[in-house]
Amino acid sequence: MARPCFKLERDHPMPLAGVDEAGCAPLAGPVVAAAVVLDRDKFPRGIDDSKKLDLATREAIHAKLMVQARCGVGICTVEEIDSLNIYWARMLAMIRAVEALGFEPAMVMVDGNRCPKWDRPSLPIIAGDAKCRSIAAASIVAKVTRDRIMAQYAEQHPGYGWEQNRGYPTPDHRRALRELGPTPLHRRSFNLVREALAAAAQPDLFAIAAE
Repeated sequence: MARPCFKLERDHPMPLAGVDEAGCAPLAGPVVAAAVVLDRDKFPRGIDDSKKLDLATREAIHAKLMVQARCGVGICTVEEIDSLNIYWARMLAMIRAVEALGFEPAMVMVDGNRCPKWDRPSLPIIAGDAKCRSIAAASIVAKVTRDRIMAQYAEQHPGYGWEQNRGYPTPDHRRALRELGPTPLHRRSFNLVREALAAAAQPDLFAIAAE
């Protein structure tokens, strides 16, 4: 299968930033966005949608991107996710990622069907991480950054398996959520977390309902 390339990007002015995020679906932790401006003459080989790469490959490409590309990272906290909702938190994280580049790109390509509300030339690309090399690079930076954050959080809150599931609603995470209850890093605006909070507040009532 073909990997992302510069085909869709060549018709746009440079510098061009690709933007993607990681962490919309998890029950816990922040949402992280990245903006990456590649040097089209010198960039890491093997760039692809982060979901298609194994851990070792993602880490190796990420290390090279930190040297060979301009990268910006934007983070929205759990509190911001619960206050804004995950959609707007995702948009805010992307805005912060572009601002973190330290300069204004001539063009921004965003993974998805919408761009944030900003005053800069931009274009949404559905499945952009599978089509555009700059967006795919951003997907790698965003995922590696968030995975490392969740690994650190796993040490602070053992038992939820975040070092493996990264906060996604896997069976082991959902089981731990029921048995241990939510942590401050769980997203209270998400249904499964709200249910766990309600069960913790009224354990007898939920036990009767489950019988």
